[in-house]
Amino acid sequence: MLAIAAVDGHRFASIDGGEIDLADWRGQPVLVVNTASRCAYTRQYDGLQALYDRYRERGLVVLAVPSNDFHQELRSDEEVKDFCEVNFGLDLPMTTITSVRGDAAHPFYRWVRAQSGFEPNWNFNKILIGPEGGIVATFGARARPMSRPVTDAITGLLE
Repeated sequence: MLAIAAVDGHRFASIDGGEIDLADWRGQPVLVVNTASRCAYTRQYDGLQALYDRYRERGLVVLAVPSNDFHQELRSDEEVKDFCEVNFGLDLPMTTITSVRGDAAHPFYRWVRAQSGFEPNWNFNKILIGPEGGIVATFGARARPMSRPVTDAITGLLE
């Protein structure tokens, strides 16, 4: 119960306008990924969309969190949205450009750090939140979205 309460309090500004409230996905696994448009790992957007396409009907949510903490993101939310739609055909939920590390980190990322000690050390780090709201697994930038460790962790939550 405590984990849900912590996740329930986290809201992000949506790149499409409005708000993304993690509480809306209570009972579903959520993979939260800090992203950047000008990173060597940017091609992982294809894998994130494939992962979302494969498992969304079973409840998985993939949330992209563009961040310029590593100085590899475009200048505006509009540029990020256009880049992702044109180059990757993304239709997964996405926040506005958001800080993910240090004192300026979004409260969700500060909560993750407090709960698990995990803090993104580069773009495309992944945090898997379970249906009950707790942190199930974390993955570094090198973990491809469709890799076995990631998909095994997700399918274990869907079955």
